[in-house]
Amino acid sequence: MSHTLALTYNAGVSTIQDVARLAGVSPTTAKRALKEPDKLTPDTLARVRQAIAQLHYEPDQRAGSLRGGQSTTVGLVVGSILEPFFAQFARTASHVLADAGYTLIISENEYSAQRELQELRRLYGLRVAGIMLRPGYGQDSQEYLARLRSRGVAITEYDYRPPHHDEPSVMLDNAGAVRQAVTHLHALGHRRIAALGTYHPVIHPEERSRAFPEIMNALGLTVPTEYQRVTLLNEDTAYTLTNDLLDLPEPPTALIALTGTQASGAYRALRERDLRLPQDISLVTFDNYPWTGLVDPPITVLEQPVEAMAEQTAALMLAQLGHAPIRQRHVVLHARLIERGSTAPPARP
Repeated sequence: MSHTLALTYNAGVSTIQDVARLAGVSPTTAKRALKEPDKLTPDTLARVRQAIAQLHYEPDQRAGSLRGGQSTTVGLVVGSILEPFFAQFARTASHVLADAGYTLIISENEYSAQRELQELRRLYGLRVAGIMLRPGYGQDSQEYLARLRSRGVAITEYDYRPPHHDEPSVMLDNAGAVRQAVTHLHALGHRRIAALGTYHPVIHPEERSRAFPEIMNALGLTVPTEYQRVTLLNEDTAYTLTNDLLDLPEPPTALIALTGTQASGAYRALRERDLRLPQDISLVTFDNYPWTGLVDPPITVLEQPVEAMAEQTAALMLAQLGHAPIRQRHVVLHARLIERGSTAPPARP
């Protein structure tokens, strides 16, 4: 009889009622075996545990947390699943949250507020306690974010904070990082420097691209109009932009990639043209990805403290969920310039 029941119940997702029927006890007794096993007789506890094993029953943690009035899931919205920065960020954040009893649900907005709106709705449908958000570009999600806040969903922003937002946040000192890159290249003698992306208030509202021309101007340099291209932060657009820049009558002598994935596209374009680093052109990139230290020559990078950013973001989220007081609402961390072989004085300044 038990074997027949097990086969029947295993056809779908087993419930605590299935466990109770198979063990010959009430649903209340079956639940007690999970939460208060010491209150059952050894024989009853053994029968319930045998039924759980036969049915491969797993408690519905989400339903239980909702009944208790407190969700134990937190959403993480990343800009791009393809960007290793976000993978490392997600891994570290999940460990911090798991230690506090929370499960992480990962989503992607592709740097778009329009796509973000859809993902926020899905996460709210799962009744997450909070959302760690890398905001997308645009205004499409602003009204819904305000609605989430009014419903008690905790929001922590990281990596990018839109203007006029005051959510708890963790940011890199992007302007300071760009200043390190430009100053390094300028000291080597470079004057024609291009960043792989120009500021645009909607398409590319990045602090890195916004700060670049200001830092150049402070050093007495200008960014030629033909170097200024609004582009997305991915490998293919960086590849195209690099080729376009190199086709100019006066191409840049140095490039600054604004993400590690952009650096992949730029490096591919340089290799296809048989251009040598750093003899023909210099390259600096954000993100100390493993490949940057393995190519010949290795790439000069601005290393972001990704693990620290993730730990601080998760800590801010837990503080909003009542686990600790918020000591610092906006956290700013700093990049480290690692000089390698991809930068040198230009052959023709």
